[in-house]
Amino acid sequence: MSIVRRSNVFDPFADLWADPFDTFRSIVPAISGGNSETAAFANAHVDWKETPEAHVFKADLPGVKKEEVKVEVEDGNVLVVSGERTKEKEDKNDKWHRVERSSGKFVRHFRLPEDAKVEEVKAGLENGVLTVTVPKAEVKKPQVKAIKISG
Repeated sequence: MSIVRRSNVFDPFADLWADPFDTFRSIVPAISGGNSETAAFANAHVDWKETPEAHVFKADLPGVKKEEVKVEVEDGNVLVVSGERTKEKEDKNDKWHRVERSSGKFVRHFRLPEDAKVEEVKAGLENGVLTVTVPKAEVKKPQVKAIKISG
């Protein structure tokens, strides 16, 4: 294994834009035995917020089409978001200077709380952001009955 420094004689600032973890990322998939394409996109970044009405998940999936994403509920309370970003077809006449966009499969699992209405889950993909909304069941407040004290 060799570490190659990417530099351009004509551009003294070329290394300022280089990724300092680039070498590490190329080593990790080799150690784990995984595919570097899959490893790069394996963990789609997801935000999970809870509002009074619902649990809202937002995942950044730039370049992923609606047909390439699957949203499911497994085992009654596990939200599963999975999919695949396909690699761009290469033309033999093209000369690539840099490839930074990742491709491959991804999957994320989230255990939903008891108040989740899993039968009413809704999902939408707009501008590269997947939004999954899981409504919450109303929490019934216990009824309090005042007892009159005699005596």
